[in-house]
Amino acid sequence: MSMPPLTPEGTPVQHIPSPSPAVATKRRLGLPFAAIVGLALLAVPRVVLHDLGLISAGTLVNALLVFVPPVVWVGVAVLRRIPRAFLTLVVVGLVYGAFLALGHQLLWDVSFGDSPPRLGGNLAGLDPAAQNVILRVFAAGSSLVTGTVVGAIAGAIAAGLQRLVRTPGRA
Repeated sequence: MSMPPLTPEGTPVQHIPSPSPAVATKRRLGLPFAAIVGLALLAVPRVVLHDLGLISAGTLVNALLVFVPPVVWVGVAVLRRIPRAFLTLVVVGLVYGAFLALGHQLLWDVSFGDSPPRLGGNLAGLDPAAQNVILRVFAAGSSLVTGTVVGAIAGAIAAGLQRLVRTPGRA
C-alpha cells in the first residue's frame, strides 16, 4: 500500500478534482456553453430567411433580425454582470459565425439556384467544381470572421456599458 504524497509541511496532499468542461466554460466565460449557443442561435433566423429570399436588405424586418440579437447579447452580458463580457461575446459571435457558415452551406443551392457564383479573372477558366469548392471555403471563412467581428463589437459595447453602470465601491 502506497502512502499519499505529502506537502512540504508533512500533511497529505488533498486531491481536488478538476471541474467538468461545462463548469470550466462557465467560470471562464460567465455563461454555460448552452447559453452561449442559445444566444448565437438568436441570429440564425435572419440567415435562413435571407438565404431563402424571404427578406431583403433595407427592410424593417431585416434590420430587426440583424440588430436585435447582438443587442440581446449585450443586454445579457451587462445585466448578468459577466466578468469577461468582451471574451464571452466574441465566443458567442464565433459560434454564431459557425451557424452562419453552416446555414449558407446548407442553403447554397437554394440561394443561388441555377446561377451559382463563379470566379473571374485568371481563375475564370478553372473547372466549375473547383470554383465551387473555393467559393464555399471562402464563404465559410468569411462567415466565421463576420460572426467573430459582430461578437467583438457587441463585447466591446458590453464591456464599455459595464464600466459605465458599475456601482460605486465595486471594482
